[in-house]
Amino acid sequence: MQVSLTARIYEDKLVLEAYKAHVAERTELGIVPRPLSAEQVADVVELLKNPPSGEEQFILDLISNRVPPGVDEAAYIKAGFLSAVAKGESTSPLIDTKKAVELLGTMLGGYNISALIELLEDNELGPIAAGQLSHTLLMFDAFHDVAEKASAGNDNAQHVIQSWADAEWFTCRSKVPEQLTVVVFKVPGETNTDDLSPAQDAWSRPDIPLHAKAMYKNTREGVTNAPA
Repeated sequence: MQVSLTARIYEDKLVLEAYKAHVAERTELGIVPRPLSAEQVADVVELLKNPPSGEEQFILDLISNRVPPGVDEAAYIKAGFLSAVAKGESTSPLIDTKKAVELLGTMLGGYNISALIELLEDNELGPIAAGQLSHTLLMFDAFHDVAEKASAGNDNAQHVIQSWADAEWFTCRSKVPEQLTVVVFKVPGETNTDDLSPAQDAWSRPDIPLHAKAMYKNTREGVTNAPA
């Protein structure tokens, strides 16, 4: 048991150190870290169940802000864990049931939707789930599941439907600034793909922040600040 525990602590440390090293490397480049992969999210989930001392806030930030929303495998793992916590099927000293529902609500749509709709029936968590769904637009056919619950008399589902009708997802946002400052690139002749996305840097295209550093790297007349 002691050997197993020691090995786990060592593995946890390696996982966190590897990502911190990645963050430091990206900071040197002046770009944001890459989002967590599915494998990394699975590691973070295990860390959330038994977080190493002193790393609690870092681990919570990883699951909260470093997992891409949507329908990729990383989001699937995140949504599955948070759903399990919300339903009492799993636990974490860092995330209680209410926090789990709130984090599900930040995932925009996809794998989080079914759990949030199911939680509309929960006496304690239902109002929280309703609040999260009220600001979620990527519902697709799941809209009908909410509408069905609303028609059956579920107060939380009725709140969601009314919120959508009132466009609260839009009206709750900050007002558009009266003035916006933008940057305009002006070059002689026509701009083309190699100006914005040089072919020799095609390997980095999936990594948008990194690839953006290659923009206008090819010198040409009218571009005076291109890297040598």
